[in-house]
Amino acid sequence: MSSQVNIPSTYNPKEVEEKWYKFWEDNGFFHAEVERDKKPFTIVMPPPNVTGALHLGHAIDNTLQDILIRWRRMQGYNALWVPGTDHAGIATQARVEEHLAQDGISKYDLGREKFLEKVWEWKHEYHGRISKQLRLLGSSCDWDRERFTMDEGCSRAVREVFVRLFEKGLIYRGNYIINWCPKCQTTISDIEVEHQEQPGHLWHLKYPVKGEEAYIVVATTRPETMLGDTAVAVHPDDERYTKLVGKTVILPIVGREIPIIADSYVDPSFGSGAVKITPAHDPNDFEMALRHDLPQVVVIDKQGKMTAEAGKYEGMDRYECRKQIVKDLEEAGYLIEIEEHTHAVGHCYRCDTVIEPLVSSQWFVKMKPLAEPAIKAVVEGRIKFVPERFTKIYLGWLENIRDWCISRQLWWGHRIPVWYCQDCGKMICTSTDPEVCPECGSGKLEQDPDVLDTWFSSGLWPFSTLGWPEKTPELEHFYPTSVLVTGRDIIFFWVARMIFTALEFMQEVPFREVFIHGLVLDSQGRKMSKSLGNGVDPIEVIEQYGADTLRFMLVTGNTPGNDLRFHFERLEGTRNFTNKIWNASRFVLMNLADYEPGSSKPEYMLADRWILSKYNQTVREVTQYLERYELGEAARTIYDFIWNQFCDWYIELVKPRLYGKETSISKYTAQHVLHHVLSNTLKLLHPFMPFITEEIWQHLPHEGKTIMLSSWPVEDKSLIFPEAESQMDLLMEAIRAIRNIRAEMNVPPGKKAEVIIAAKSEADYKVMETGQKYLAQLANAEPIKLCARLEQKLAKAATAIVGDLEIYLPLEGLIDLELEIARLEKELAATRKELERLAGKLNNQGFLSKAPQEVIAKEQEKQREMLVKKKALEARLAMFKREA
Repeated sequence: MSSQVNIPSTYNPKEVEEKWYKFWEDNGFFHAEVERDKKPFTIVMPPPNVTGALHLGHAIDNTLQDILIRWRRMQGYNALWVPGTDHAGIATQARVEEHLAQDGISKYDLGREKFLEKVWEWKHEYHGRISKQLRLLGSSCDWDRERFTMDEGCSRAVREVFVRLFEKGLIYRGNYIINWCPKCQTTISDIEVEHQEQPGHLWHLKYPVKGEEAYIVVATTRPETMLGDTAVAVHPDDERYTKLVGKTVILPIVGREIPIIADSYVDPSFGSGAVKITPAHDPNDFEMALRHDLPQVVVIDKQGKMTAEAGKYEGMDRYECRKQIVKDLEEAGYLIEIEEHTHAVGHCYRCDTVIEPLVSSQWFVKMKPLAEPAIKAVVEGRIKFVPERFTKIYLGWLENIRDWCISRQLWWGHRIPVWYCQDCGKMICTSTDPEVCPECGSGKLEQDPDVLDTWFSSGLWPFSTLGWPEKTPELEHFYPTSVLVTGRDIIFFWVARMIFTALEFMQEVPFREVFIHGLVLDSQGRKMSKSLGNGVDPIEVIEQYGADTLRFMLVTGNTPGNDLRFHFERLEGTRNFTNKIWNASRFVLMNLADYEPGSSKPEYMLADRWILSKYNQTVREVTQYLERYELGEAARTIYDFIWNQFCDWYIELVKPRLYGKETSISKYTAQHVLHHVLSNTLKLLHPFMPFITEEIWQHLPHEGKTIMLSSWPVEDKSLIFPEAESQMDLLMEAIRAIRNIRAEMNVPPGKKAEVIIAAKSEADYKVMETGQKYLAQLANAEPIKLCARLEQKLAKAATAIVGDLEIYLPLEGLIDLELEIARLEKELAATRKELERLAGKLNNQGFLSKAPQEVIAKEQEKQREMLVKKKALEARLAMFKREA
């Protein structure tokens, strides 16, 4: 197939990206069927919220996955990337409730069934947004296999897992302290609580010892919880309180007697060494209460209001109560001191409301039996984290894990498959809805109102998406998956849960490797958030710059596990790279109009051997980087090759051979190398920038329907030419040196300059002799005189040393020395004046004390630059005056 020259003069991503994505999807190029003779490579997409919108976290995560899947697909693997969305229980229900509230309707007005109908309507309306945006990004996932955490197959898997764990005694119901969100009106797990440092107070209170004049001082950050105190605890080795252990204190205002107990949990160095124990409203106090058989008094309810147990404060908001009780304690003489105190306060990760620890009847998973195999799988190397440092974080969490609270007080989600007989009280757990009680035959059955934590269903994602609990051909062929790509912030939320559920139900790891990437921060290194107003919409970036530019910018400069700062300047730089590729490809295409691949045997010249050698090294390095998940380094290597070697050097070097001034075989060879290197470099670049590479490749002579199904380049060791590389490196250094002299001497760009080169070694001499035409072409050097050594020093010549080469540019007739001396003297005077100004500023104590540090640093850097410039000008001026 010959090349097509009708490629537009400028690259327009909007005209290209939608066209090629539709072409790929319509032709089923993303789809993978079970092919037992091909090695599988499988990725499951971390499912974004079904009603969410693409953000930069999604953009980088899916770009990395797409690079890996496109690369393996080109390598011949049976590559499957399973897309899908998460029902996002809390977030989605909150969105629908907010929407209904605009019409003055609550979920209770509708009832559970009607409300769920509304949520499904919302899901169907908004679900397409995120998948459309993933398409805009270029994600080559198998949309024929798209899944949803509440589709029929996933729902069946969830029920099956719950029932099996329940039957094994690994799921139980019990009263335990949990994290309650008063706004979302549901429990959230420990890892969904975001602890934020914020200023507060430490109130020091005195609790009178019964029957004595003494009292114990306790300190608290939450005085409203004292109404639920059931003990005061001290450390058993704290001699200050040894005689008081076993006695009681009178709870201020309430008047209730509570015991003084000894527990090693208490830190004797904090505050007074005595702590109030509120079992119903603090997880550590709850554990202590279990050890000492203390009662649990609930004084704050699920709305964040005070209960009847709070006495006269009943019905007050928890913060309103705090103000009132502090006032009452002070008036009654119990308040000793109020201390400024910064501490971590738990917030709901969804709505940012301060969470309330509450004792509640919830469903839990026993974690220790499940955590042990998950620890072993990583320790034994059956699962590897990239970077490896995340292994410690994973193991540390699992080794100290608490039982997982899996019930949520929501209506949207997988409802807990447990029913209660209203006649005999039997609890029934089954994967199918029961009609009658198996114990007494009653039909009065009521299902548990709670739903399962969203992470319960997404924890089954690697195998539920492939058909489990059925033994499907897909499950047999594509499981375990190859790699999980995810952010460092959900190792606990999701990664660990997938591992222990897979080991329990598949008896096999869910993936071989976990590739962890960092977060995308703003240019100042801050997390992007609505409150800061520093978020960047990736869809707007794609609209302005194109998906390829966004993708490549997110990957370059990024290293596994490390956070990435988003700079619009880097987007501009990447767009320049895109234009560079386009313009270089356009030049090549215009010179391939008469090229017939295979019509002749190429006869390689020095520049051809050099670029072929560099290209094959690039193939090897890029492939090795991809194997190690160093995608940023792979992208940088391709960038350097395309920009610095192929575009800036090789294309320039072969131009004379394309314009008919040399033999036909020389032109054919140049065309062959241009085509071979460009088409295969586009393949290397394709996983990173799929759209522009497809557009150019389709114009080049090629075989096959699409670049995405072409073969991944393989290093050809027969086309590695170390000698050609060293020879070209010397020539390129010589060309750079001549260009630098011309620039420094202010030689007009179009003026030819005589160049004299003294080459001491015979090898260098031959290289310079062979490369004279390159010197003439790229350094505007003419005439060029070669010699082994200069017999005498040249007068009026600028000099450069390149290795063992001495390069001279005679200046006589090249520039007007008197004019150049006058120009340099003027520039030197201006530089000295600027240095005087800077010195005055930087020696001014008023400026140094008032100016921001970054302003001072900027002026200091300017001073360093001016000193370097002054030295260079003085040296050049001295040389010119000698010559004059």
